[in-house]
Amino acid sequence: MRGLMPGIVIRQVEPIDLETCVKVEAKCFPPEEAASSQNIKKRITLYPEGFWVAQKQGKVVGFVNSGATNQDDISDEAFKALSGHNPLGKNIVIFSLAVAPEAQKQGIAHLLMHRFIDESKALRKKNILLLCKEHMISFYQKFGFSDAGESASNHGGAKWHEMLLKL
Repeated sequence: MRGLMPGIVIRQVEPIDLETCVKVEAKCFPPEEAASSQNIKKRITLYPEGFWVAQKQGKVVGFVNSGATNQDDISDEAFKALSGHNPLGKNIVIFSLAVAPEAQKQGIAHLLMHRFIDESKALRKKNILLLCKEHMISFYQKFGFSDAGESASNHGGAKWHEMLLKL
């Protein structure tokens, strides 16, 4: 069965996970790109059904989080703080997929993405949208995402590509 890995559990986020998720985010993204503690807390509080964590031997080592919207343009920075978030929106937008460096290259990101896709389907979303850097395009294409080209977003001063997965 897909997703079974000894010692790895993928589960919905809980408020107690905040501090660990903030630390993982800070390890995985440059400061100008990492979500603030306040934004991660909002995501946990307002949309836990779109926030999944990976535990390895009882410790959170990664996560994927999101918001939902009826908008197709995901370049709005305010949305990352869940401004305009609509839990019933047709699109679910991944904000970050992060696995602590010491837990990378073990398939954890793949497990998180498969669970996220399955849960997005269960939520009856039409599309999963995300922004990624060019070197990550092929990673997301493995899950069926298509590259919709460069985004208008300049989050953190970087160039981003818009990715789309029709569910």
